[in-house]
Amino acid sequence: MTSTDISPAQRYRNLAANFTQRIDAVPEQNWDNDSPCDGWTARDLLRHVIDSERDMVKVVGLELASGPSVDENPAAAWAAVRDSMQAILDDPAKANLEYDGHFGRTNLGATVEGFLCFDLVVHGWDLAVATGTDTSIPDDDVEWASQIATSLGDSIRMDGVCGPEMPVSDDADKATRLMAYLGRAA
Repeated sequence: MTSTDISPAQRYRNLAANFTQRIDAVPEQNWDNDSPCDGWTARDLLRHVIDSERDMVKVVGLELASGPSVDENPAAAWAAVRDSMQAILDDPAKANLEYDGHFGRTNLGATVEGFLCFDLVVHGWDLAVATGTDTSIPDDDVEWASQIATSLGDSIRMDGVCGPEMPVSDDADKATRLMAYLGRAA
C-alpha cells in the first residue's frame, strides 16, 4: 500500500494500534524514565501526545472524551483519547471539518494524518527508547514518516519541533536515518 491508498482514519487506526502496543509494553517502573525529548520523561511524552490530540480537535470546535490522567493510568488515558479520535475520524462530517492551518486551508482528517499520525511514529520510537522496549518501526511507516518529514521543510526545525539532524553511519538503516534526521541519536 502506498501512502495514498489509505484514508486518514485508517492510517490513524493502524498507527494508534502500534502506539498502543508500545504503551502496553512499558514496565510500570519505566514511566518516569527520561525520554529522548529534552526535559521529558516517558510519561511526559505520552502526556504531550494526548494533549496534542485534544488540542487538535478544538480547532474545528470538537472535543475528545475525557479519561483518567496519564499520572493515574497511562494506558487508559491513551485509550480514551485514541478511541474518541478514531470515532471522529470515522465520521466524514467531522473528519472533513475545515480550518485555516499553519500551511493554509485544510481539514481535520488531513491534519491528523500529517501531524498526529507522524507523532505516533516518532514519539512511539521515543517512548520505546525511554522505556527500554522494542524500537523497531515497520518499513512502510518509516517510508511514510520520511516523506512527511521531508515535506515539512524548514518547519521541522522550528523551536520545539525537532533538533538539528544528527550524523549517522553510511550503513545506517532507514529508521535510524529518519530518527537522526529528526534530531534523535538513534
